[in-house]
Amino acid sequence: VILVLNPAVILAEARDSQRIADISQLNSALGLFLATSGGGSLGDASKCHVQATATAVAAKCGGRHEKDTVGTIAGRGVAADGWVPVNFGAISGGSPLSSLPIDPTSNATLFYSYAVNPATLTQFELNANMESERYGEGGNDDVETGDGGNKTGLYEIGNDPGLNL
Repeated sequence: VILVLNPAVILAEARDSQRIADISQLNSALGLFLATSGGGSLGDASKCHVQATATAVAAKCGGRHEKDTVGTIAGRGVAADGWVPVNFGAISGGSPLSSLPIDPTSNATLFYSYAVNPATLTQFELNANMESERYGEGGNDDVETGDGGNKTGLYEIGNDPGLNL
């Protein structure tokens, strides 16, 4: 039996594992913020927010959301000065994050995005695109298809019912 390992595939899967962990950690931090901040702001609900580098991201956060993009923000600050404009320092005991996560690749298709429901101002959605076949739509460990969101081929989590922001 000969086993052939493809380093490019292994690295893509490792980056996807990081994406899943990053978005999950941010989802938990936003939930904690909502539970303990006493009504703090989740950010501009009329726009979607993008984590990206200088590479331009298409309109509506690359088509992920139904809103116009606030702008490309590379900031990782947790005091409402990063790509997720939430003051995590308002959480009792301080921010659970030292900095906001950014996508391990950060280009026009691989980036994180965030949107708030303007009707409630307390519901949100976080998105990431998977790079590997393993974690992507139809893969053995697919996180995109059964996530409850409305976009196939995209990992969507948050507390917004239907994840359709």
